Amino acid sequence: MKRGTLVTIILFVALGAFLVLRTLGSQRTECEVTVEYEGRRNSARASGATEQEAAQQAQTTACGPIAAGMNATIACTNRRPVEKSCRAK
Repeated sequence: MKRGTLVTIILFVALGAFLVLRTLGSQRTECEVTVEYEGRRNSARASGATEQEAAQQAQTTACGPIAAGMNATIACTNRRPVEKSCRAK
């Protein structure tokens, strides 16, 4: 293998590792949310930089399988969660 090719591969691996660590490092809070919509319940877990961001992402994820269509999804995500627990990572 040529030296230039090896250096390029090492640089790409280092850049990829940096991006992964940087992305995961910003996820400081993890929340699990349970929502109920039209008689159906679902739970989901998500992480985010803040508790509010993590809870909102978890609620959006939980609403996905139980709400059909954009209007129902919006209505579901605007409801108060049945359960919510958050913790710092």
